[in-house]
Amino acid sequence: MSEHAIEVKQGKRFEFGANWTRFLSVLDDDRIAQARISLEKMLDTEDLSGKTFVDIGSGSGLFSLAARTQGAKVRSFDYDPKSVACTKELRRRYFPDDENWVVEEGSALNKDYLNSLGQFDIVYSWGVLHHTGQMWEALENASPLVAKGGKLFIAIYNDQGRTSCLWTMVKKIYCSGWLGRFMVKLLFYPYFALGRAVNDVLKRRNPLASYGEYKKTRGMSVVHDWADWLGGYPFEVATPEEIFDFYHAKGFQLERMRTCGGGLGCNEFVFSLPN
Repeated sequence: MSEHAIEVKQGKRFEFGANWTRFLSVLDDDRIAQARISLEKMLDTEDLSGKTFVDIGSGSGLFSLAARTQGAKVRSFDYDPKSVACTKELRRRYFPDDENWVVEEGSALNKDYLNSLGQFDIVYSWGVLHHTGQMWEALENASPLVAKGGKLFIAIYNDQGRTSCLWTMVKKIYCSGWLGRFMVKLLFYPYFALGRAVNDVLKRRNPLASYGEYKKTRGMSVVHDWADWLGGYPFEVATPEEIFDFYHAKGFQLERMRTCGGGLGCNEFVFSLPN
């Protein structure tokens, strides 16, 4: 068994790739377009032609695909073999036999592997490094991949203090086995669904229509995101200030930031590395 498979069996890691495999069944052109739009907004460009782009923890491969459609030369890697398979499947569907899109298995904690990659104009890792089990080391390892004049686009779970500790317990239970997974889904899926419905009613929106609108958030799927959130373990968090200070000390400049308002979710950051 691979190290990843052993960790999943021991309840130390959520099998993200299995969730992304199911997500591919609902992936369509509209979701791809929304993913591309979200990438364009944060990077402040619609054209990545001539740029190199590395996707650390490519997951479904959706944002590697979005970058490739914008003209970037893409390198995708993930620690989870099933996530690698998902990304390869998207390359097969949309860019078969493309020499400008490399997909492989790799870890954000493997310095020898990362050093072999070189540097990139855009280093992208959305909602990944806090799942490595060694977040600060992973954040450290990402910085040398950024070329001078390049950008680092990351998203990290917001530190909610005690609430984050409680969510860590939920994720551990989810990953403990089929019974834990069943219990967590049984409790939280209705809770999430009811919370969305109440919020939609208060905002005078059609609750049923709002689920279809969810894909406008980075092209994602609400149910698959629920599974990702509940099972996403290892799980670490950071405040926006901690992430800013960490990269500012390394000479990076903050170009753009979008927070979750102190609540549940990820804070997004785009840093640039001056020439």
